[in-house]
Amino acid sequence: MARTPEQLPIGPRLADFISLGVIAKICPLEKINAVLEANQKASLRERELPAPLVVYYVIALGLYMQVSYKEVLRCLLEGVQWLLGPARLVKVTGKSGISQARTRLGYKPLQQLYEQIVQPIGIKRSRGSWYRNWRLVSLDGSTLDVADQQANAEAFGRPISNHGEGAFPQIRFVSLVENGTHVLFAAQLDGYYTGETTLAKQVLTNGLRSGMLCLADRLFFGYHLWEHALNCKAQLLWRVKKDIRLPCEQRLPDGSYLSRIYPVRASRRKGIEGIVVRVIEYQLEGVEQAEPLYRLVTSVLDPKQAPAEELAALYHERWEIESAFDELKTHLRGSRILLRSKTPDLVRQEFYGLLMAHFVVRSLMHEAALKVDEDPDRLSFLHTVRVIRRKLPAMAALPPSEEVSLP
Repeated sequence: MARTPEQLPIGPRLADFISLGVIAKICPLEKINAVLEANQKASLRERELPAPLVVYYVIALGLYMQVSYKEVLRCLLEGVQWLLGPARLVKVTGKSGISQARTRLGYKPLQQLYEQIVQPIGIKRSRGSWYRNWRLVSLDGSTLDVADQQANAEAFGRPISNHGEGAFPQIRFVSLVENGTHVLFAAQLDGYYTGETTLAKQVLTNGLRSGMLCLADRLFFGYHLWEHALNCKAQLLWRVKKDIRLPCEQRLPDGSYLSRIYPVRASRRKGIEGIVVRVIEYQLEGVEQAEPLYRLVTSVLDPKQAPAEELAALYHERWEIESAFDELKTHLRGSRILLRSKTPDLVRQEFYGLLMAHFVVRSLMHEAALKVDEDPDRLSFLHTVRVIRRKLPAMAALPPSEEVSLP
């Protein structure tokens, strides 16, 4: 005989009071519930850790990478305890219960929530976010250590060097960053041995749009990925390796020149399938350890739209993504802290929670920068993280329904 699913009780529930301060402002409960429903992950009965609370908890893990699972939950629930009053105690579930709740949730809801919410946020008056009429974004990748478990090693792999295998398995990820705000969006992750250019194709598909100017290092340059990026309707400014043939076909007034790239040598010989690019060559005088010659290619073919001198100076904004990765890997995660989840699914879940925690911090910094008409780069990321960590337990927002009366 089929069991009748238990329904949620009528009246206010624990999850109704979880709209905690800044996290709930960026990740509204309504969107979380919609994603949970779409993935059939909504709680069918009242639990100590209902599904919406687990989503907020996973995001909070990214803000408290250096404390225990149970302590993170305690910090999150302190605001709930204040709302419910001393008459109703909120039980802090143990580590096993937390792990079971996270496993029930899986990683797909966090991934979808990340893809829906984490997008470029710069507006026209956001400093550092624009070059002329283009939104500046950069493409790059990095790695993260994960817990030394057999399942993680089999799913993701370990780095290998002349000294043997690495101490920890690693995931590789590639992301776009909005230069002015450091928002990491459209990220894709996979195992350590998946190449960055492989991940980049999906990243560009998901994140690159018309009206953007995308910067990328020489690792990513190649005919097929360049063609794919052009099909996303954005403009490109990528560095190229010194051994790539780019013969001058037409010299332009600003010193740059037009050339063509080809998929294979046979295409070059036959003069077919070529894509026109504009080449910018320059030197950095008086800079220690500078290379003899730097070469950039861009899809902006008209020097009046973007002079070569400006693009050469602009390209070094690509390092903004390195700063964003440093925020993610050092200031949030901690320089010696790894993703602590012990199964591949929970590693993926924790990864997207970490990216959303970074987005929460960066959204606050962007809002503060707008109020004082300042570049967000001049604000301290680490200080913002510390403020959120201190204030999060006391930040409990009103429940989503006006019909619910607060104690």
